[in-house]
Amino acid sequence: MPLQVLVTGGSGFVGRSVVPALLKAGHRVRVVDRDAYPDPAVPTVVGELRDPAVRAAAFAAPTDAVVHLAAVTSVLRSVEDPVGTYETNVAVTAGLLELARTTAARRFLLASTNAVVGDVGTATITEDSPLRPLTPYGATKAAGEMLLSGYLSQGLSTCALRFSNVYGPGMAHKDSFVPRLMRAALAGGGVSVYGDGTQVRDLIHVADVARGVLLALGSEVTGPVILGAGSSVRVLDIVEAARRATGREIPAEHVPPKPGEMPAVIVEPARARALGWSPTVSLEDGLRGVWQEFRAAAQTA
Repeated sequence: MPLQVLVTGGSGFVGRSVVPALLKAGHRVRVVDRDAYPDPAVPTVVGELRDPAVRAAAFAAPTDAVVHLAAVTSVLRSVEDPVGTYETNVAVTAGLLELARTTAARRFLLASTNAVVGDVGTATITEDSPLRPLTPYGATKAAGEMLLSGYLSQGLSTCALRFSNVYGPGMAHKDSFVPRLMRAALAGGGVSVYGDGTQVRDLIHVADVARGVLLALGSEVTGPVILGAGSSVRVLDIVEAARRATGREIPAEHVPPKPGEMPAVIVEPARARALGWSPTVSLEDGLRGVWQEFRAAAQTA
């Protein structure tokens, strides 16, 4: 059944994959973002979600479901500005949930993170792992999940999608590890690796995330749902995969790890698997696609 779906942050990195997936599935989509969605056929409310008038405008049309992607996602920024991060990630989420409730929306999905559980060493993170965030970013997402739980008891079907390390096309503006690798390959330079590089990370392609969002939207699953590859790789192996994907040397310079550097991110996406979801994009294929986009952009610059 087609739904009227509001996507916050729909013009961003993840949103630009989620919105087309929703449209392809037959849903009617509108976006609220600080930037207009690149396809003018998709209605966009342009503005800052911290403004109550912008949130109200976003709900002016009938809304069956909300996919809430907009957030401060930088851990460093959250440390530098915890109050601003709270206002964007918690207060905005509370305002959107209340609008969803009062306008009779039926479904609310929140983009969350496995950072809500903090550092568990080399243990596997599951949906049942206790919430012990270490940073303001993780704490605000944990608070968002608690808000969802409260509104679930009020009749709004809510679900927190805990993304692992998302990568893919459209992330040229980001400063995470994959775009740093791509920029190094373009420049013929190297990349800094914290510590010995044996720490492991779970990377998930944005196309697989979009599929997971679509499945969760059409299901009745509530509570947290992990969207991760379920197969972690060493940072050194990510560098090697990027070398194969780009055909460039990308020397690795080992630098001291940052305080709080986690030794591992290992996840088990059990609830997503129960919905019939599993990752389809291999790391090397995904990196090859990102490299093609970076190289094409450099050639047209």
